[in-house]
Amino acid sequence: MNTIVLAAVMAAVQLQNPILFVTQVPLPGDFTTVVSTFGNHLAAVAEAPRGGDLWIRYPDATTKNLTRAAGFGVTGMQGATSIAVREPSVHWSGTKALFSMVVGAPAQQYKWEDYLWQVYEVSGLGPSETPVIRKIANQPAYNNVSPFYGTDDRILFTSDRPRGGERHLYPQLDEYEEAPTVTGLWSLDPTSGDLRLLNHTPSGLFSPSIDSFGRVIFTRWDHLQRDQQADTDATAGGTYGTFDYADESANAARSAQRTEIFPEPRSSRTDLLAGTNLQGISINQFFPWEMNEDGTSEETMNHVGRHELFNYFDRSMNNAGLVEFNGANRSNVNNLLQLREDPSQPGVYYGVDAPEFATHASGQIVKFGAAPSLPADKIAVTYVTTSSTASGHYRDPLPVSNGTLLAVHTAETRDDANEGTRAAPKSRYAFRIKTLAGDPLTQGIQGSVSYWDPDVLVSWSGEMWELSPVEVRARTRPARRTTPLEEPEAKIFREEGVDPAAFRASLAAKNVAVIVSRNVTARDAADRQQPYNLRVAGTSTQKVKGSAKLFDVTHLQLFQADQVRGLGGTASPRAGRRVLARAMHDAATADKVQIASDGSLAAFVPARRALSWQLTDGAGTPVVRERYWLTFQPGEVRVCSACHGVNSRDQMGELPPQNPPEALRALLRTWKSTQAPAPPKKRAVGR
Repeated sequence: MNTIVLAAVMAAVQLQNPILFVTQVPLPGDFTTVVSTFGNHLAAVAEAPRGGDLWIRYPDATTKNLTRAAGFGVTGMQGATSIAVREPSVHWSGTKALFSMVVGAPAQQYKWEDYLWQVYEVSGLGPSETPVIRKIANQPAYNNVSPFYGTDDRILFTSDRPRGGERHLYPQLDEYEEAPTVTGLWSLDPTSGDLRLLNHTPSGLFSPSIDSFGRVIFTRWDHLQRDQQADTDATAGGTYGTFDYADESANAARSAQRTEIFPEPRSSRTDLLAGTNLQGISINQFFPWEMNEDGTSEETMNHVGRHELFNYFDRSMNNAGLVEFNGANRSNVNNLLQLREDPSQPGVYYGVDAPEFATHASGQIVKFGAAPSLPADKIAVTYVTTSSTASGHYRDPLPVSNGTLLAVHTAETRDDANEGTRAAPKSRYAFRIKTLAGDPLTQGIQGSVSYWDPDVLVSWSGEMWELSPVEVRARTRPARRTTPLEEPEAKIFREEGVDPAAFRASLAAKNVAVIVSRNVTARDAADRQQPYNLRVAGTSTQKVKGSAKLFDVTHLQLFQADQVRGLGGTASPRAGRRVLARAMHDAATADKVQIASDGSLAAFVPARRALSWQLTDGAGTPVVRERYWLTFQPGEVRVCSACHGVNSRDQMGELPPQNPPEALRALLRTWKSTQAPAPPKKRAVGR
């Protein structure tokens, strides 16, 4: 396309506001690289080639290289002052933005150096202004990516900082390939240095933002299953060298045994499943999640799950009257990535359905409604682009305020591959920001770089990838979202004479939370893949429908995510550890909590550590298993009407339980018995 025609096409992209975006030197490799589905936070040159910049495109179609104008970055040989940039996010005022940047590259062959993604802020975004870039103060010395502003101007970002800051646990290894992962979403006050972990994610989270309702929304990788590398070591003579640490301490004893207690074995472990009624479990999904800005009320977005987003998955048991899930009329979303709310339609979200590998987290654009009041079973995902790759691959969808939908696009329909060499790589993909009609946002941005990777001198010239577009405009700050105590629980607090605020403060001081469920026998109507005819043993509290087997339940068994799985063998282990489920031991409550006669339960649990659980019968046999890790905040009182959730109706066609939970009453009475009585008031002198 000649320059005159291209300029006319660019002018046809009518936008009211500037667009901030980044350029990236293309790289064909797609495993834990800067635009991979997972493990994309690594800062080495091989994972994030230097030479890209932060750019802005104005409504008149002119562009400015902001990082170069502010004195950052170089062309040609990449060394100490070279940069890579990623994921800009605009302030509520529209006058400044956060982004992540890594500075530096090896100056010579075979020189291994540590580099970190750190959060920076850019101001001076106007056409006639000189941009100023400053590093955010007091951030942790780890890889900090995906930054955005809180409603109170705290800085939120994902980081691979260990959950409790323990350097010997670095890096946390994911539950799939045991590759490094971010540990969760963090919140920082740059002035005071106050740093808080908002959720602990054993396999990471991606593309967080705050929507118009005040929810923090993001994609989370859920892979709560047993260690596939350990399974290979056990059954196929694998060479991963998996082993267990006795605990999370730096000098923990190492054992060649591999102990896993939750969840049930993977479906491939036929040796462990033999003689049981279990089908085995394999979970690997990138689903939309939400939480409050302080980390409370973490759950899948609107409680959406596999029943709404998948069209098939297996039952947990094969002889209990359970059935496979077959949602033939539903879209089957492989992974829902890069969520963005439509500014002109609050509660409408765009994302990308993409495979895990070979496409740099690109796929097809989807759209769905998920305002907070919409039950999960009413959420319907539709494809904005074709569900095949016929039109190429898309990522980073950006609905802008005038109704235009921008996206990063490449016309390539195949998986990416290196059609060059290691020293002269050539990606099949040409990522450019375009409208869905195919009109490009820019004329194309050329680059020419060389860098040590660090073993080989890599040289590349050509058109840069354009990624991560965001609209530069002022936005209304949403009200800070909180979760009120609902009436069934508030009634218990009133009757027991306990001030909820004082109770929460007491919990926060001990770094614990409380979880409550009103009636664990209630199950969502759609879920017939786990036992759904349940009875509290020895009581009349039950939910029974149809001829499926009736299960008695007596306890909730709790597990916590401990980093105790090592790799590389006990003699010379590889850095980092994977999470395994271990019986809960970080809170005052025992790991097994009895279910009350009304079906309710309540328990003290550790804060800021991922937890999961299962219902068991009197013999301790698991009945219904949780499929996700959840994190709770200090002082939080988290209430679920039913364990494992009811969307609109339960298995009996009834609304979610509203009974005041008697288990909460018992817990409050126990708590009151541990509180020191207030000292007697002194009488005034002379009275």
